[in-house]
Amino acid sequence: MTTEMTYRRMSVAGASPIGLMIVLLDTLVGDFRRAVAALDVNDIETRCRELNHAILVLGQLDSWVDIKNGGESAQALARFYAYLRAKMMEAMGTKSARLLEAQIAMILHVRSAWHNLDTQQLPVPEKLTEALSGVAGSAYQSMQDGIAERVRFSQTA
Repeated sequence: MTTEMTYRRMSVAGASPIGLMIVLLDTLVGDFRRAVAALDVNDIETRCRELNHAILVLGQLDSWVDIKNGGESAQALARFYAYLRAKMMEAMGTKSARLLEAQIAMILHVRSAWHNLDTQQLPVPEKLTEALSGVAGSAYQSMQDGIAERVRFSQTA
């Protein structure tokens, strides 16, 4: 068993629900970092394997979002995950390590917000919305701008 796998198992054992989310965010960051390293050496097989795993992890994170009952925080997370998914697909298509690195920074920012909530035992809905408003909001706006740009482009063609 690898050191990383041992760390993951220890992290999951007895973790709070937020702690489990943090573990998944750590896994997502690891997948992205390994994909970036694979891009640097033109290792297509590893890049695809890591990004495919990242898609599964992102799907798990997204499945935990309760849009119906989660209010503004849930909507912000759903937008953030949609943005990550779109940028990951773009990075896959363009083979852009820089795009993946930018997503890593955003994920780490969100991870930090979750970590702060977990260690301070704060009520999640109110504080999460506050902590994520900058990242998720700007990510969503950036995604919306990109979609609008593509729509305008397709209408003029």
